[in-house]
Amino acid sequence: MSEVDGRGRLAAGLLRSCHPQPAFAVSLIAALLASAVGRGPRGTAAVLVAVLAGQLSVGWHNDYLDRHRDAATGRPDKPVAAGLVPATAVRRASVLALLAAAPLSLLSGMPAAVLHLTAVGSAWSYNRWLKATPASPLPYLVSFGLLPAFVVAGLPGHPAPPFWMVLAGALLGGAAHLTNVLPDLADDVATGVVGLPHRLGPRTSAATASALLLLASAVLAAGPAGLPVGVRAGAVPVAAVAGLAGLLLGRGRRGSRAPFTAVILVAVVDVVLLGLAAGSGH
Repeated sequence: MSEVDGRGRLAAGLLRSCHPQPAFAVSLIAALLASAVGRGPRGTAAVLVAVLAGQLSVGWHNDYLDRHRDAATGRPDKPVAAGLVPATAVRRASVLALLAAAPLSLLSGMPAAVLHLTAVGSAWSYNRWLKATPASPLPYLVSFGLLPAFVVAGLPGHPAPPFWMVLAGALLGGAAHLTNVLPDLADDVATGVVGLPHRLGPRTSAATASALLLLASAVLAAGPAGLPVGVRAGAVPVAAVAGLAGLLLGRGRRGSRAPFTAVILVAVVDVVLLGLAAGSGH
């Protein structure tokens, strides 16, 4: 194999190993939120690159730590476990992405940078310590709640975000945790990972995720001033349909990302709500 081919395989392996769906989806949602709250093109770009660096670091860190468990359960979709990319390369990439997240976060100012780096640190704590404990949802609640706080704190004057925005982010984070682990509950338990969703069981976890999605959409429909009445009324039904569809599509399918995709779709709808509220207020 040529050196160019080797680099291409390494790049492809690293891309698959970074958990690309959540990494890029969360980064895009953060950028959409930045645009909706008035960060402008430069501010939106600053949010995008900072959040992407943080998400890449978290994804690579997770795959590196889980490599032995993934190999034990025969996960062909995990490049490190499948031997498609060296574990040392993934570990190095996670550290470099984490180091990059600091100066990129500072593009939004020191207060915002502190919030974002706290969110990234919270996500790393899930990978390292909390994913196999009853406190497994806590990092998701913290990190997703801090994401809108980071975006808003980058505005001139570094304002505090409205409480409803942080609450909605945390609720979406709770739903993201439950739906992200739902397809892999059996594999996780077999390798000693028993977080809160594993203790609740698949049915209760799915029902709780659906409830959190509805609550998040209800909070975002009620929170912003100036949102048209028709949009408020339609927000929760849209969230219900998206969440139910994702859970049904992913039911019983090992490794299915359909439930998590449903959370992403609901989050996009919710950010659009904020954009409509901002537009109607001008």
